[in-house]
Parts: sequence; C-alpha cells; structure tokens
Amino acid sequence: MATDSATRAARVPRARPAGTGRWTELVLVLAAVGLAVFGYVEVGVNIDGKAPPDAAQYGAALGVLALLAHAAVRWRARWADPLLLPIAVLLNGIGLVVIYRLDRNPGSTAAPTQLLWSTLGVGLFIAVLLLLRDHRRLQRYAYVGAFVALVLLVLPVFFPPVYGSRIWITLGPLSFQPGEFAKILLAVFFAAYLAAHRDALALTGRKVLWFQLPLGRVLGPVLLIWAAFVGVLVLETDLGTSLLFFGLFVVMLYVATARTGWIVIGLLLSALAAVGVGWLSPHVHSRVTEWLHPLASIEAGQGANQIAQSLFAFAWGGQLGTGLGLGHSALIGFATKSDFILATVGEELGLTGLFAVLLLYALLVSRGFRTGIALRDPFGRLLAIGLAALVAIQVFVVAGGVLDLIPLTGMTLPFIAQGGSSVVTNWIIVALLVRMSDLARRPAPEENA
Repeated sequence: MATDSATRAARVPRARPAGTGRWTELVLVLAAVGLAVFGYVEVGVNIDGKAPPDAAQYGAALGVLALLAHAAVRWRARWADPLLLPIAVLLNGIGLVVIYRLDRNPGSTAAPTQLLWSTLGVGLFIAVLLLLRDHRRLQRYAYVGAFVALVLLVLPVFFPPVYGSRIWITLGPLSFQPGEFAKILLAVFFAAYLAAHRDALALTGRKVLWFQLPLGRVLGPVLLIWAAFVGVLVLETDLGTSLLFFGLFVVMLYVATARTGWIVIGLLLSALAAVGVGWLSPHVHSRVTEWLHPLASIEAGQGANQIAQSLFAFAWGGQLGTGLGLGHSALIGFATKSDFILATVGEELGLTGLFAVLLLYALLVSRGFRTGIALRDPFGRLLAIGLAALVAIQVFVVAGGVLDLIPLTGMTLPFIAQGGSSVVTNWIIVALLVRMSDLARRPAPEENA
C-alpha cells in the first residue's frame, strides 16, 4: 500500500494520454536512420562521384542499433517521451557521417571505431532500461557514486598529459576519459543530497547583504565534495570539465532552493575562478590569449591558428554550406574530430545545418527539463533537470569555444564528436531520461470505487 502511494506521489496527476507515442517514435527513428544514410552517401558522391560501397552495411548497422533501442523502450518504458530516442539516434548518426567525412582527410580512420563505441552505448542504453526499473533506486548509492566519481577523476593524474591536460587514461591502444562517467555519478549525488536537504537550504540560514545563505552544516558537505572535484580538475588543467561541474552545481542548487541569488553567486565565483586560473596556468592563459586575439598569429605572419581557421570555416559555409565532403576541414588541424567538429558542420552544412543541429540539442534538453517538471519526487526532478543541464552546458561550452565566444576548453560535442567515453556516457544519460519520462507520463491506475 505504501509503495502504491509513493508511486502515485511521484507523478503529476493527469488524464490518460491518447497513446504511448511508440509508433511516433518508430517513424522518427527510421527517419533519423534514413537521414544519416543519406548523409553518408552524399559524402561518397561529392568526393568520389559515387556512393560508398559499404553504405548498405552502414545503414543496416545503424538501423539495427536504433530498432533494438526502440524495442527496449517499447518493452520496458512504453510511456516514455517519444522524442528522446530519435534525437539521440539522429545526433549519433550525424556524428558518424561527419567523422567518416573527416576520415577522408589524411590521418587516422576513426569512423569504424566510433561505430563500435556507439554500439556499446546503445547496449548500455538497453541495459539501463532493463535493469533500472525505478530511478529512485539510484538515491541509495549517492555517496558511493560520489566516491567512485572522485576516484575516476584522480586516476588521470598518474598518466601523461595529452594536449596539455591530464584527462585521459591510456591502456595500450585504448584510451578513455573517466570524467565523462564521473559527471553522471556527480549529478546523482547532487540530486540525492539536495532533495534530502532542500527545505533546510531554502528556509534556514543567515542573511548576508541581499542573500540568505543556508547553514554551514547543511551546505558544507556538498560544497566540500564540489571543491574536491574542482580542485582535482584544476590540477589536471581540465578547465572544460571544471566549468561543467560548476555549472551543474549552480543549476541544481537553484532548482532545489528556487533562489535566483545562487545564479548570481555562481556567475561571480566562476568569473573569479576563470580569471585566477587564466593567469596561473600557462596552458589556460594561452587559450585565453587566443580567444581575445584570434587573428594575432596571422598578423604576426605565422599563419592562421585553430580559432581563426574555425571562423573562416563558418564564414565559408554561408547559409547552405559547401556540401558534405567539399569543405577544407583539414586546415583546422588535430582537433577536427573533437570540439572543432562543429566547424565542419558549419562549413559543409552551412548556417541552416548548424542551426538544425543546435535545435536538436535544444529539443533534447527541453524534453529533459519537461520530464523533470512532470516528476513530483524531488530526487527525480533534480536528476532529470541536472542530466539535461549537463548536455546544455557541454554544448554551450563547445559551441562557444569554437565560435570564439568563450575560451576553448577541449570538451567533446555530445554524440557528434569522436570519443568513445563521450558517446557511451550520453547514451546512458538518454536512457536515464527515458526511464524517468516513462514514470512521468505513465497514467495513474484507475482506482476501484
């Protein structure tokens, strides 16, 4: 009886929907696969004058993965939001197409490896739906997850830096970023702790100037955990993940307390931290200098740096783009398949394609926020909004860096950029949102008179 009451309390009462949305999801998933295959064929036609010989195999592989994911949703989460899975499939498909196009430049072949990582990501998506029947079970393991996340972030310190940052663990030919997995565990911890102490955070404390600060014994533990994470990331010179975690902390604290003052405090602290790290770290200082003067290397006669090449790519793409395979992505350099992959999208798909990709991210984030608002249990609300905010902040940080709005951070664009850790983690995030949206949209059982 208590379980039924808790389940009813975790949902917003609503009338029974007209349908589950699964057929809509199936149509959109097939459309997403079709668009990805079309892009794959276009790359071959534009470069070689004919379709790639393995286009059918690529389409079949992506189609099987998408249909397996859809079958898992239909079986285990039949009331889930019908847009989450198609958006993930389309973004992953766009990423595979653009990476395949970049493979045509001299260098390593990354598209087959990315497809394998995508397969693992879909496998974990299915596993989450099958094994996690109720998202509230994660609340029990919040502190254990925070400890595991901190260990994952410390491990790269013992490995050599890559491009100035210690964020990679390399084991033979394999390498991955543990920070990608740590961000989910940290979101679970923040959601669990803030849900348990939201009243104390919002209603108690001492007023300082215009802000009412909560009691130290309430806010202290979460601040300590956050400071430990950010401290490790500063030592690793990982400005992007530090900014991501800080933004997650501020967003979830605001959602838990409904105090706009936390946003003001967060922006001030992040600005002070950015200025301090920018002056103390040579690696970060060089990125700030390039951000402020993107054309300085050209004026000095040293040629265009990555930021300048990225801006030229966006300008050259115009409104409709040059076409897949017809750009000059190789000029950007070593990071074309990570954060600067967005420059390839802007050059070859134009402003229209770039806006379409950004709108896909915006739609994914908005559906995550909608799921969080629909859930009535505080932990689920905070977790859904926190996971959606992770995607939003990461896209903003990457797009802002590539467009020279903020300094470069070296983060990967979710689902699209090359990186096994990133694509696997984002599939897990979508799986958690699908699981929570199933509970949020599921109609309450009809009660007998």
